[in-house]
Amino acid sequence: MELTLTWTIARRELREALRNKWLWFYALGFGVLAFGLAQAGMSAAGYAGLGGFGRTAASLINSLLLFVPLIGITVGAGVIAGERERGTLLYLLAQPVNRAEVFFGKALGAALAVIAALALGFGIAGLGLANQGGDPASFLALVGFAVLLALASLGIGFIISALTHKAATASGAAMIVWLALVFIGDLGLIGATMAFRPTPASMLTLVLVNPLQIFKLGAIYSLRSTIDTLGAAGQYAMIQFGDTLPFVLVSLLVGWTALSFALAYGVFARKGDV
Repeated sequence: MELTLTWTIARRELREALRNKWLWFYALGFGVLAFGLAQAGMSAAGYAGLGGFGRTAASLINSLLLFVPLIGITVGAGVIAGERERGTLLYLLAQPVNRAEVFFGKALGAALAVIAALALGFGIAGLGLANQGGDPASFLALVGFAVLLALASLGIGFIISALTHKAATASGAAMIVWLALVFIGDLGLIGATMAFRPTPASMLTLVLVNPLQIFKLGAIYSLRSTIDTLGAAGQYAMIQFGDTLPFVLVSLLVGWTALSFALAYGVFARKGDV
């Protein structure tokens, strides 16, 4: 795999992704919502045990749980499927490049576009949070976890894109997967807790198999809140991992990213009909 060719494809994909109006719509939507929440102060919202800035920042977590996976999954879902439908993927693969260069070039370009969109959203959010007197390190940690969640979501989107042949089908599947992760994941966790009354260890396992729940746990931890705000699973995680918990959560999100892109590449490399 030649890095020069990979970077060339990445730049092309970055330009294509940056033309996606929905990418900027989602980023601006999150930024404006975050700015509004910060200006409102959210004095009655948030999690117990958090100060003024903490309450405001914690109120952003639910917004991030909606917008960040949506950006990643929808962008990833349209990358391969869209080119396959237009016939440009076949033309690209006919050039002196291999599938690895095409796939990872597209993945890199899409990742850069998603990070740019998040930078815009968090930039607007940062303006709103500037007067809250919070800890910049906590805000940067929240940004870091959001970027990792976006990359993991992008990998899931690439799996969908590699499996489908039409952009419309990929977009529909992406919305279904997003809804499942955001809503069914939370409801399923609550239902499993009520129905089976799992042990703290089992509860933690259920949390850690969902990248959104990993992000939520890491984001709340990054706000330097009290241990009570982490919930039963989070408290058990603190007992098990102690101060290494954020590193464990980062490693899990990195693992989710690597696994999702590996699966997507496996599907893409095996498709003989491109």
